[in-house]
Amino acid sequence: MLYNSSIKAKFLYRKNRFVAKCLKGSRVIDAYVPNTGRCKEIFIEGASCFLEYSDNKNRKTKYTLTSIYKNDKLINIDSSAPNKVVYEGLSSGIIDLGYEPKFIKPEYKYGDSRFDFYVEGEENKSIIEVKGVTLEKEGLTSFPDAPTKRGKKHMIGLSNLESGINPLVIFVIQMSDVNLFTPNFKQDRDFSNALLGANKKGVKILCYSSLVTRSGIEIKEKVPYNLEEIWN
Repeated sequence: MLYNSSIKAKFLYRKNRFVAKCLKGSRVIDAYVPNTGRCKEIFIEGASCFLEYSDNKNRKTKYTLTSIYKNDKLINIDSSAPNKVVYEGLSSGIIDLGYEPKFIKPEYKYGDSRFDFYVEGEENKSIIEVKGVTLEKEGLTSFPDAPTKRGKKHMIGLSNLESGINPLVIFVIQMSDVNLFTPNFKQDRDFSNALLGANKKGVKILCYSSLVTRSGIEIKEKVPYNLEEIWN
């Protein structure tokens, strides 16, 4: 996926959950933060970042913070991006489901949950939940960076799908050059245990890194995972 525009800036501080103060040239501006996670290890004063500009008159802020450098690694922090790149990856075949998708429906309601995708092939059906990953340390990535009751509900829901529908969770790691994914037991033991339990019940896990540039993000390559408690 591509952004309409890309403007380089410096991150100053997070004013609140939804707004960050950034330095654009010599001017301090407000930028919308499209991520409700904590991102404390990313939002460091002085970090180089990229903003997307919008001329929508109904917006309170004209800029959106889309990506930010952590040392020399550019990380996309846009929480809407994972679903968009998964849709592109499913359509192009970069994301391998083991069959060719013939029909892809975003935002699929099943039971009391709404999942990100329903996919059909010639003889296969899948329900897919997508999670974006921005937490990284020395090549090890993890999810979540804040407790997520909704995430736990999704894992339980995937565990209880009717026979004949393949349950799948895709973790989109919003950066490149990573080695491994693991659940974050320290931050959210309930979600992590739900993911572990779901996998034992047949929920397939796929993890993909991303190619992140100032102007966009796309699926790059599959990343291995380890469901043991190794993040600290």
